[in-house]
Amino acid sequence: MAEERVRWGVLATGGIAAAFTADLIDLPDAEVVAVASRTEESAKGFAERFGIPRAYGDWESLAADEDVDVVYVATPHSAHRAAAGLCLEAGRNVLCEKAFTLNAREAQELVDLAKERGSFLMEAMWMYCNPLVRQLKALVEDGAIGEVRTVQADFGLSGPFPPTHRLRDPAQGGGALLDLGVYPVSFAHLLLGEPADVTAKAVLSEEGVDLQTGMLLSYGSGALASLHCSLVGGTPTYASVTGSEGRIDIPYGFFHADRFVLHRDGRDPEEYTADASEGTRASLKHEALEVMRCLRAGETESPLVPLEGTLSVMRTLDKVRSEVGVTYPGEI
Repeated sequence: MAEERVRWGVLATGGIAAAFTADLIDLPDAEVVAVASRTEESAKGFAERFGIPRAYGDWESLAADEDVDVVYVATPHSAHRAAAGLCLEAGRNVLCEKAFTLNAREAQELVDLAKERGSFLMEAMWMYCNPLVRQLKALVEDGAIGEVRTVQADFGLSGPFPPTHRLRDPAQGGGALLDLGVYPVSFAHLLLGEPADVTAKAVLSEEGVDLQTGMLLSYGSGALASLHCSLVGGTPTYASVTGSEGRIDIPYGFFHADRFVLHRDGRDPEEYTADASEGTRASLKHEALEVMRCLRAGETESPLVPLEGTLSVMRTLDKVRSEVGVTYPGEI
């Protein structure tokens, strides 16, 4: 029996919006019915590219569209509070890209608004919906590597990015941390929760955003998370979690993992791989499927990407920025 179709609206027309829309179109029980941008030209071009019936040159029209079951917010994170808030105010359900907002205050405002309206809200942390990452988490929770001692993860791009690029623009929430560092931080949170203490150092650009940041998170259990993000060097982009009785390594591209290796003391390494039939980087589809599962079940948040987890990640990112001296326009 076919599942009830879920009607999607897409807010923004950039690269991640295109990637997610392309995956939505491949899902038989998803339908993209509308797209919105700040300009009608951009919205119409995106609509023509993907065969979307309605294109809006403003966000308000999409938020007011009663035929939309859920809006995917894919703007730069500096606009997430405004865009997601507009949709929630209008009674829409929302999947919002990460970093969820600029700071924890804005994130809390969105969570409070969603609860007030009784609407579904989820951060688009596709990594958490990846079947292999879910399997890794289950192995750790089942004690496969004993008590977790250390988490390591990094995400760096070689660039170079000119000062005019959005990643260098404070007004757009630029810097390595919110764009790339959110992945290592979220990976550590997935396995260890919110840290007791945060230490960080960064190299800042002339514009005042972080070009690269190193973080050390410490936990009451005695565990440590050593994390790094960069806009000035292409890093291995790997992750590893070490326990008292073994280790799990995820090679390049840990945030869309298609393979990891479990090393248990005294045993041969065990390799876990993704279903080859799904193709590479299938996490976006799993993210969409989780949203649609929640909507059909009447759930207002996902157990895979819980809102309190999103808030705790934002609190950690706030602490890192406080440590390294990065503030954005309009922040107190």
